[in-house]
Amino acid sequence: MNLKLQLKVIIFLQFCLWGSWLTTLGSYMFVTLKFDGASIGAVYSSLGIASLLMPPLLGIIADKWLSAKWVYALCHLVGAITLFIAAGVTTPGAMFAIILLNSLAYMPTLSLVNTISYFRLKSAGHDIVTDFPPIRIWGTIGFILAMWVVSFSGFELSHMQLYIGAALSLVLSLFSLTLPYMPVAKSTEKQTWVEMLGLNAFALFKNKRMAIFFIFSMMLGAELQITNMFGNTFLHSFDANPLFADSFIVTHASVMMSISQISETAFILAIPFFMSRYGIKNVMMISIFAWVLRFGLFAYGDPTPFGTVLLVLSMIVYGCAFDFFNISGSVFVEKEVNPAIRASAQGMLLMMTNGFGCILGGMASGKVVEIYTTAGVTDWKTVWLIFAGYSLVLAFAFVTLFKYKHVREPAVVAQKA
Repeated sequence: MNLKLQLKVIIFLQFCLWGSWLTTLGSYMFVTLKFDGASIGAVYSSLGIASLLMPPLLGIIADKWLSAKWVYALCHLVGAITLFIAAGVTTPGAMFAIILLNSLAYMPTLSLVNTISYFRLKSAGHDIVTDFPPIRIWGTIGFILAMWVVSFSGFELSHMQLYIGAALSLVLSLFSLTLPYMPVAKSTEKQTWVEMLGLNAFALFKNKRMAIFFIFSMMLGAELQITNMFGNTFLHSFDANPLFADSFIVTHASVMMSISQISETAFILAIPFFMSRYGIKNVMMISIFAWVLRFGLFAYGDPTPFGTVLLVLSMIVYGCAFDFFNISGSVFVEKEVNPAIRASAQGMLLMMTNGFGCILGGMASGKVVEIYTTAGVTDWKTVWLIFAGYSLVLAFAFVTLFKYKHVREPAVVAQKA
């Protein structure tokens, strides 16, 4: 199969299977299974728990012991089995355990799919800055398509969403077998136990710039979790107002939220231009300021005509906020680290964003929402402004602390493209 087509299919399935249940599982547990908020929060925290250990661990395995191709295929096979089991679960404890097992298998594949894609593109002589974003965009398309299929099929409150995810995970596991063998790093030199186990990837924290980068990755990962946990809930809160109860924003909150993913498609395609012209640091900085706008627009948005415009703008800005740091950060790690630890390093990036960042964001945002909720009514404007302020402080800190000099190479990029 054509290299780029093969990678597009894999990335499409990677995010399509996640989109089939990630944004609607909470509604299924709350409305259909009658789980309380704490139980639902615990289930979603399993993604962060899994991201603390498994991405760097399986990254080490893919670097040192077993080809990333086989690690990736096995992870999705386990994912298919666990989602199939989850569809029949009806108790909070069992759901937490099964989704945790699923997360232990799925979360490492988010970094592995980047490692595989970069390796395949570079081996074929392609430039990852130019050629990867148009491939990565198919992951966003897959996520959106899955959200819409589940929503318009009436499965948002049904266990069928988990069966769909299981089927897609199995298909991806089988399709990944079409990938060529990706060699593990071998050395004829005598290695220490630290090097043999791949733990030398953690030495990246000794590099001041890499350490600062990973810390900011964690802080930005917290912002993503804030959106995941409370974005949909915020839109549904307008149901309490009789004037807005039947509005499109309330009745189709998931479709409204999917505008965020739709906007990603445009911003992903813009990444090569921005990175080649302005450099990785400036692209990351733009992302952080986009988070300020994301939360600020949420603060003043509502189902009125003008308020709807603000909400839509917030959804559009999300594409920049998420992708400009997520993808540029992944490329930064690929460029900065030794190829022998590329999978380990990508796993560490995921550990910081979806692991520590996810847990930090969940705990902090949950506390803020709790403080500003009285008699079941949340002061969402204040909540979102607090998050916007947090993002603004983060932006100025990033500009000051992260040192990176960009060297423009427009001619080289043009030739490779």
